Amino acid sequence: MRSFARRHPIVVDAALAAAVLCVNLALGHQQPPAGMRAPDPLGYALTVAACTTLVFRRYFPLPVLVAYCLIWTGYIAAGFWPVVNSAGALLAVYTVAAHRPLREAVAAVLLLDAVWIYGGLRGGENEYLTLLSQALVWPVVICWFGTRARRLTELTARLRDEQEEKARRAVDDERIRVARELHDVVAHHMAVVSVQAGLAWYVFDSDRDTARTALGAVLETSAQAQEEMRRLLILLRKAPLSGADETTASGLARLPELVGRIRGAGLPVELTVTGEVREVPRGVDVCAYRMVQEALTNVLKHTGHGPAAVTVDYREDDLVVRVRDTGPSVPAASATGGHGLRGMRERAALYGGALEAGPHPDGGFEVVLTLPFLAAE
Repeated sequence: MRSFARRHPIVVDAALAAAVLCVNLALGHQQPPAGMRAPDPLGYALTVAACTTLVFRRYFPLPVLVAYCLIWTGYIAAGFWPVVNSAGALLAVYTVAAHRPLREAVAAVLLLDAVWIYGGLRGGENEYLTLLSQALVWPVVICWFGTRARRLTELTARLRDEQEEKARRAVDDERIRVARELHDVVAHHMAVVSVQAGLAWYVFDSDRDTARTALGAVLETSAQAQEEMRRLLILLRKAPLSGADETTASGLARLPELVGRIRGAGLPVELTVTGEVREVPRGVDVCAYRMVQEALTNVLKHTGHGPAAVTVDYREDDLVVRVRDTGPSVPAASATGGHGLRGMRERAALYGGALEAGPHPDGGFEVVLTLPFLAAE
């Protein structure tokens, strides 16, 4: 019913106006008080005209109330019983309070009070205290209910907007995360492919065996890049990963494979793990792996020959990962302004960690990632 009311409000309002008209006509058939005019065609016509305005109450709340009160005042002035059309007036006041600002609701209450008091005086009401009480209490109570309904509607709309905004932010965050994953995959594997392809081209005529080995590494690395990009495409399609995909997803367990791939590209790399190796939260696991991958890719691209060292230190409350090379320092623009390091810093901040990168006092360049366990759980 609510869905139908939202889609066809004019139909619902027409039905409600018809119900009010039936109530008014039923009241009109009762014996009016002494001195009141009995129902006749004019009274019925005024009642129908007043109730017809209620069909448009949702679209023009205050004008409908004014029109209704004018018709009701004419009905009272003609000598008919004022109670007959009072229900429609209360409905019109409720509509103003439910759809318009408070100042318009107050004006609506004052207008209804004036007509109500006028009707009581025309009807020969001798109990003025009762008349004033009815004129003040009923419109105010109806206005209060309408105002509460308006505030509830506004609160519902605000909550819906906030939920939509959160959903949009979640989608944006997911896109950024996937973009980072894509950058990490493409940058790393293409760097390895570029080095191996260059080596194959350089020794193609002089050392066919070395060239063949390098081209084999190119094929293997390309296949790995395709596999990781396939996982990203599956993620974008919201399709569940297979068991094989889950077991081969990026993480610290795949560091030996990553280091071996970098060694195959011609860069000596030493991997050291200290502390008690234990399971870490999934986000921390992937973040640490991607940081090592990005850092080694930068070493491969910017130095290409200096040995590198990767240290994974499992501490009591956090995980510290260091990647250091002993070659020439990476140019400042590459070290501080590149998309890779910026992405690593943002990824680390997402899990409550921090990333530091810069020249090492003993030479070379070092990247240090610190990720707390508790902040990521």
